[in-house]
Amino acid sequence: MLIVETGAKIRRARFVQGKAIKEIRRELRLSRKVVRKVLRSDETAFAYQRSVQPRPRLGPWTDALDDLLAANAARSSRERVTLTRIFEDLRGVGYEGGYDAVRRYAASWRRRESAATAAAFVPVIFDPVARQANAKQSPRGGEAYQFDLSHEIVLVADATVTIKVARMRLCHSRMPFVRAYPREMQEMVFDAHDKAFAFFGGACTRGVYANMKTAVDAILVGKDRAYNRRFQQMCGHYLVEPVARAPASGWEKGQVESQVGTPRQNVFAPRVRVKSLGELNDWLADRCVEWAKARPHPEIVGKTIWEVFEAERASLVPYRGSFDGFHAIPAAVSKTCLVRFDNNKYSLDASAVGRPVEICAYAERIEIRQEGRVVGEHARAFGRGGTVYDPWRYVPMLARKPPLGECELSPAGRREALRNGAPFRDWEPPVSIERIRRKLKAAPDGGRQMVDMTASSRQR
Repeated sequence: MLIVETGAKIRRARFVQGKAIKEIRRELRLSRKVVRKVLRSDETAFAYQRSVQPRPRLGPWTDALDDLLAANAARSSRERVTLTRIFEDLRGVGYEGGYDAVRRYAASWRRRESAATAAAFVPVIFDPVARQANAKQSPRGGEAYQFDLSHEIVLVADATVTIKVARMRLCHSRMPFVRAYPREMQEMVFDAHDKAFAFFGGACTRGVYANMKTAVDAILVGKDRAYNRRFQQMCGHYLVEPVARAPASGWEKGQVESQVGTPRQNVFAPRVRVKSLGELNDWLADRCVEWAKARPHPEIVGKTIWEVFEAERASLVPYRGSFDGFHAIPAAVSKTCLVRFDNNKYSLDASAVGRPVEICAYAERIEIRQEGRVVGEHARAFGRGGTVYDPWRYVPMLARKPPLGECELSPAGRREALRNGAPFRDWEPPVSIERIRRKLKAAPDGGRQMVDMTASSRQR
């Protein structure tokens, strides 16, 4: 600012006030050379550019300092050392100068490196309808959507919980869909796609993905990927072609990448308070619609994102129904009719004991299958060390005849098992069964009658 202001004073004194150069020089205490330079030039600002920076002490050590700075920049963020540590390492090899010279040189080194590695990108535009290679074919389906996952922190039932948030956005209309899950697992990804396509009313012909471990088994040359079998089955069900972006190239998936920061500021801040994850997902779906109706489209002037989405909806691939998106693993059955999955235990039919089963884990429930037959089904638990019982699975064990050589339970034993057995401890049977149980307490064989009646009511 001082240089610009001084130049303006020189020009006004000469061309407006008519003063001589000698007089201007004396008043402003400048050299004749500076005054003549300002008057002969059309520029209104001058800056001094130093061509060579003298480094009397640091000069012989710049190569060593370059190596230290480059090695530090190549480390991960957790392993990088401070500039003070680099200064101490440089002194350890013989440098005798001060820290300030090292600091100034490191700042100029970082500017040079950032200028050398700065990247420029081509803006991308998506059509509402997929373009066909054969012009005679009628176009069908939206061109592309983008999918990604992030984590957020919310309050669920007054407990601070870190959740995984699945985000999908249609590339043409920018219509978003957001859904929360307890964690990032393959069955959660499948459920997010199903809920998103049901929300949009259809799918696009291409899906742009990051290199998610739940979808990609191996990263090959270029953009070739080895997708896992179940993920390919899901894409085949919805008629979607998966397209992977290059590693560390978020600009290729920029719309949904920006979708991470925007909801974090506008939706998840301040921290959201809900009673359950289901309530949170209902609220997020409503927020997506409200946001789209209030937000102008960034490219189509005069229309909101919701209006463009309404026009794009007709060109989407029709929704083909839910994909059976489970994650299957084998499991062994304990003698207490329990299987272990994801740090919890689940009950199943006593008839399945002694043979392996397959646990089919969905986003919100699990099914336990044996030879194609469902032998157990529960709402999924996401804690640790819990046991989920279905008391009805244990009732036939009380009513069955024991194998040869074993003693049958006495009536008192049956009553004890029904009263204090772990599956029945917190069980609330139907009102009619509870009324009969109270009446049978006084009967000599009331325990046997109660078990038989409970077993026959389950069969019906």
